Amino acid sequence: MSERPHMTLSGIVLDSPDARELAAFYQRLLGWNVVQDGTEWVTLGAPNGCPGLSFQTDPGYVRPVWPAGPGDQQMSVHLDIRVVDLELAAAHAEKAGATRADFQPQEDVRVYLDPDGHPFCLFR
Repeated sequence: MSERPHMTLSGIVLDSPDARELAAFYQRLLGWNVVQDGTEWVTLGAPNGCPGLSFQTDPGYVRPVWPAGPGDQQMSVHLDIRVVDLELAAAHAEKAGATRADFQPQEDVRVYLDPDGHPFCLFR
């Protein structure tokens, strides 16, 4: 096998029926700045040079189901967000527009759904 070329993860992309609306939610949630703003592609820049978060408009987007059952659209990715105060962060997420998932698999983690149904976890 040949030598691996240099690669850097530069971001994570979430599909959405409306990239701008989903980006606005994550901007409220995380407080990150918009660094690229198009009608079908929006990127939020993460602090400290960490990978950013991008949103792509996909007219065929199908909302995932959490937890998925047989035949349900499964999530393909979820975000883990470390917090200091779980209850304060949970209240902030709900104020930003997230919905607390009915199924909570761990006591020290809170699973939320963004406005398009992508799950994300708040954890200590």
